Order: sequence, then structure tokens, then C-alpha cells
Amino acid sequence: MGKVEGGMKCVKYLLFVFNFIFWLMGSFVLAVGLWLRFDPETVSLLSGDKAPDTFFIGVYILIGAGGLVMLVGFFGCCGAVRESQCLLGSFFACLLIIFGSEVAAGVFGFLNKDKIIQDVQNFYAKTYNENSNGTLILSYQKVLNCCGTIDNQCPAAEKDTRDCETGIKDFFNSKLFIVGYVGIGIAGVMIIGMIFSMVLCCAIRNSREVI
Repeated sequence: MGKVEGGMKCVKYLLFVFNFIFWLMGSFVLAVGLWLRFDPETVSLLSGDKAPDTFFIGVYILIGAGGLVMLVGFFGCCGAVRESQCLLGSFFACLLIIFGSEVAAGVFGFLNKDKIIQDVQNFYAKTYNENSNGTLILSYQKVLNCCGTIDNQCPAAEKDTRDCETGIKDFFNSKLFIVGYVGIGIAGVMIIGMIFSMVLCCAIRNSREVI
């Protein structure tokens, strides 16, 4: 009986520690999503009335998944402490939903990378042709350290100054890779978490039957 009770305590603490780590992961994902959404450089490039918002779709998925991971991690901790199979079952079901969201964000970031970049490039080229000295164009040039387009170079630009279409590609490539890697990376960790949770839930059930 003492061995069973000791095993139950070990299982409970392991599950609590895992859920606390899971909560920290959710905080990290949420922080990355909020940083991508409110990054001053990104916002300044996509602040126009007709600016494409495709980039922010993947970011919103990341923010939603991060917030849900934090919430689920909290209830998972409660379920571990209270040894509630209902809470632990709900925790596992939510893991599946979050797993799908994280994979969706990662796949969205990778598969739509070229389309998002192309949309922003087209938006910039159109705005530049309409008013090359507008506030938005100046923001692009300042943030990306660029000038003009591939077909319409700035006459006063220095030799090593790149065109803004190339600058847009480099800038959003780095941002979208963050969305993709964070989404798929956390999803991979969650697979381990789901397996771990199933094993621990079964251990709790078996221990109760023995008791």
C-alpha cells in the first residue's frame, strides 16, 4: 500500500511539473505572437489602409494557441494536484485542439511565405508609384534600409543600397520562419506531452484500482 501511495505521489508531482513547463511554453508562444503583432517595424510596414493582412493571420493563430496553452497548463496543474480524471481528460482533449492550431500556424507560415511576401511587395510597388515620397514609403526605406523598386531605382541612392522589394523579402522571410518554427516546434513537444499525459493518467487510474 505504501509503495502504491508513493507511486501516486510521484506520478502527481511529475504531472504537475510537466503542466507547469507546459504553461511556461504557452507564455513563450504568446510572447512571440504578441511581439510579432506589435513589433514597431512590422506595424509600420503594414499600417496602410490597403496593406495586406495575410501575415497577421498566422500571428493571430499563434497568439490564440499560446493563450490557450497557458490556460490548459493551469487547469492541468489543478487536475494533477486534485487528481481529477475529469480535468485531466479535458486537458488531454484541449491538447489535441492546441496541437492542431500550432501545426496550422506553422504550416501557414511556411506554405504562404511566398504569397505574403509577394502581396507586401505589390503593395509597396503600387504605393511607391503613386507617391514615392509618402510617409509609408519613407517608413519602408528607413526600416529596411532600402530605396525604390527593382524596376524603378532611386536616382540618388548609393551603390550598395538595395531595392525595397528585396528588403521586404529578407525582412518577412525572417519573421515567417519564426512563426513556422515556433508553431511546428511546440507542436512536436506537445506530441511528447500527450503521450506523457496518457501514461500518467493510466498510472493514476491503475493506482486507484489497486488502492
